[in-house]
Amino acid sequence: MESSRARRRRARPSWARPFLYTALAAITIVGGTAAGTVYVRAQAHSGSGVVSSSASPSASGSATAGGKESVETVAQPAVDHDALLSAAMKSVGSEDGARVSVAVLDLESGESASYGDGTFDTASIVKVDILATLLLQAQDAGRQLTATERSYASAMIENSDNASASALWQAIGEAGGLDAANERFGLTGTEGGDGALWGLTRTTAADQLTLLEQVFGDDSELSEASRAYLRELMGRIAADQHWGVSAAADEGRWALKNGWLPRSTTGRWDINSIGRVTVDGHAYLVAALSDGNSTKAKGISLVEAAARAAVSVFTDDDVSAVSASG
Repeated sequence: MESSRARRRRARPSWARPFLYTALAAITIVGGTAAGTVYVRAQAHSGSGVVSSSASPSASGSATAGGKESVETVAQPAVDHDALLSAAMKSVGSEDGARVSVAVLDLESGESASYGDGTFDTASIVKVDILATLLLQAQDAGRQLTATERSYASAMIENSDNASASALWQAIGEAGGLDAANERFGLTGTEGGDGALWGLTRTTAADQLTLLEQVFGDDSELSEASRAYLRELMGRIAADQHWGVSAAADEGRWALKNGWLPRSTTGRWDINSIGRVTVDGHAYLVAALSDGNSTKAKGISLVEAAARAAVSVFTDDDVSAVSASG
């Protein structure tokens, strides 16, 4: 979830009148606006030059009576990316009863945006968290994954194999092990599912973005080898699962994990997608979560539209030109 900043620079007078007098500069701030415009008038006594202070590199000066000069500088207004995403999501249609939440992070600038709140069932996106937990536990024990664990991990991530997920869920200590690892990863709104029900782990879009940072970022509890392994598997998803956040990426430039779960209690679908997408050589992390979808297909369309809207905040000139006040 940040803005462009204008640096305040102070210009210091280079003149001096040794042995005669010491020049004093009186600086008066005479006005401001909510948009960040600052007016500064600097007056140097005893016939000295003008001293100016500016809030941005852009400035305009005008002469005043008595040889004094007024310097006007304009700072760019802050961009509210959450507001931009909220506006972009207005074009994303969802059926009655469906909910969606999405979050995006620009890996280069560190700026982010999010839309929607509340917790959602993870369904199979929790498999990334399960493997991240297993890798962290192996690091702590100073060991590599066994051949069996690697076989389970590959099937769990690439093919979304549920039996493999259940085996590794038990290996990490089920919800207790997941929650302990997530505390170290920085997830604050995620809670492991009861007993063997790993798919009913509850999470937020913001937490899934934090998890993705552990996988694709540099500041991580996971070693570089562990991160590279997870990224490799997420880039080899089975062909029938090439949907979700990949809809926002350039052709083939993505790594993801999807989740889908029909709920017997409601007859509705949980549809989720998390991953990294690349657009014009620029990488973004995206997490799109939804529930209450009447069909799997409609849920997929919803999270794909949400992912495209999220990335457009940083890639679409028409969207990013809208200020928080607009």
